[in-house]
Amino acid sequence: MTDSADNKPSQLLFWGCFIALITTSFGFITRMFLFDDPEIVKLLNLDPAEVGKAKGIQIWPFAISIILFSLIIDKVGYKFSMIFAAACQIIWAIMGIAGLAMAYDGNIDGGYKMLYWGGLILALGNGTVEAFINPVVATMFTKDKTKWLNILHAGWPGGLVIAGIIVIVMGDETSWQVKLGIIIVPAAIYLLMLIKENFPVQERVASGVSYKDMLSEFGVFGALVVSVLIYLQLDTEFPGQETLFLVLCIGFVAFFGVYTQSLGRGLMGILILIMMPLATTEIGTDGWISGIMAGAVTFDAGWILVYTSVIMMGLRFLAGPIVHALNPLPLLILSSVLAIAGLWALAATATAGATMIFVAATLYALGKTFFWPTMLGIVSEQTPKGGALTLNAVSGIGMLAVGVLGFPFIGAIQANKEISEVAKTAVPALVENGQVVSDAKEGKDIYKIINYEVLSENAVTEKLADADQDTKDKVATARKDSGPKALATMTVFPLSMLIAYIAIYMYFRNRGGYKPIELDGGNESPAPSGDDESSSSDD
Repeated sequence: MTDSADNKPSQLLFWGCFIALITTSFGFITRMFLFDDPEIVKLLNLDPAEVGKAKGIQIWPFAISIILFSLIIDKVGYKFSMIFAAACQIIWAIMGIAGLAMAYDGNIDGGYKMLYWGGLILALGNGTVEAFINPVVATMFTKDKTKWLNILHAGWPGGLVIAGIIVIVMGDETSWQVKLGIIIVPAAIYLLMLIKENFPVQERVASGVSYKDMLSEFGVFGALVVSVLIYLQLDTEFPGQETLFLVLCIGFVAFFGVYTQSLGRGLMGILILIMMPLATTEIGTDGWISGIMAGAVTFDAGWILVYTSVIMMGLRFLAGPIVHALNPLPLLILSSVLAIAGLWALAATATAGATMIFVAATLYALGKTFFWPTMLGIVSEQTPKGGALTLNAVSGIGMLAVGVLGFPFIGAIQANKEISEVAKTAVPALVENGQVVSDAKEGKDIYKIINYEVLSENAVTEKLADADQDTKDKVATARKDSGPKALATMTVFPLSMLIAYIAIYMYFRNRGGYKPIELDGGNESPAPSGDDESSSSDD
């Protein structure tokens, strides 16, 4: 809220929100590193796509909580949401510690379930964090939304840096129970910082925009996208209930349509679609990068994520002048180009030594830095009637998409790339006519729409039993080098974003340039542009 004394936004409230976001990335990176650990993967007996699914469980429920709390946050309040978020994050730490203890004691199934469903609890808490911090900051800084949302979201890479360094420095000598437990520290800090703070009334409510008008901005299209993604996940998590989930999802969309009588704002629909590859480009790659690069580098691959996060954090703190100079849409176009170049370069330089790898990682970091907060800024500026719902829904749909589809899809890309690279070895016992023999691989699917193949470890071992060491090394090298090459395929995500951003830029250019929309007593009006277009896009 604003301080009554000087009418300035409360810095304690802002920095409490900042630390809350740091906490979400603590949970994210420690859990990702956990499932990147070969010993943990071996202990739990997981293939790459199954690892992707285990990682994804901490992502897709994020969308459920962020959208749910965005719908009811006016009723339950920001403070309740904050307390719920901190409680979920602490509960995850307890479940993670207990799950690992069970797995080490021989209860692999029980331990995995604790780790898996603990990820869901973590996701609910992390989603709730964004459900309250985004509208709080957007309300506090109505004239500088994009700038301050970028600064706020410097907390995400900031947490990745801090937690990543802590975990890496701890090394193998420190148990994973301790590493997972460090999230409790920042969770307790922001809980104590915010528990006595007064939170602001969000912009939509203060302007008198109705609840129905808020939902209408999101519209039937947004409800349909959410329902499809949730259906895919629930159908897999609870098999045999397809009809029930289908009826519930159709009913939700129908109710939304009858109540709002709106397909949703056209631009909002486009932004929703863009958020899917955006989230996969940033969150999906961040979640996989350590595991993908681990076999190709001689150092701890976690340093790549830490390095790119340092760049993100620094640049987001400098977002104000950068957004002034480029405007939001040109900034996103440039970011997409850099992300494409960065992913391709990481794939091409994986075996070229640490210097070239970090040069490539720099390109990727420059590309991904402004994606998420700048998109939030555009949504907040262009759909202010949507209040917390539209602002948070794009985050929710992005996280839902990367959790349900992105993580498993990247895992499937990696698994298929491993087979294609092994096929190039032309090892007689394993490869025939340029293809891995059928009995050395097995087909799998996730959500019945992501089809992939994996190498059968037992079959590969059996077929190479009589091979000389050079042949075994040849196959092992092919498998090790396959991970980074999957990154080249992933350039399709920022490429699709690039095309969409260019189209949106041309749309606004034909309408006189990009201008934020401000609410005035429930009515929309373009913000004054000042002397030129750039003055309007500081926000």
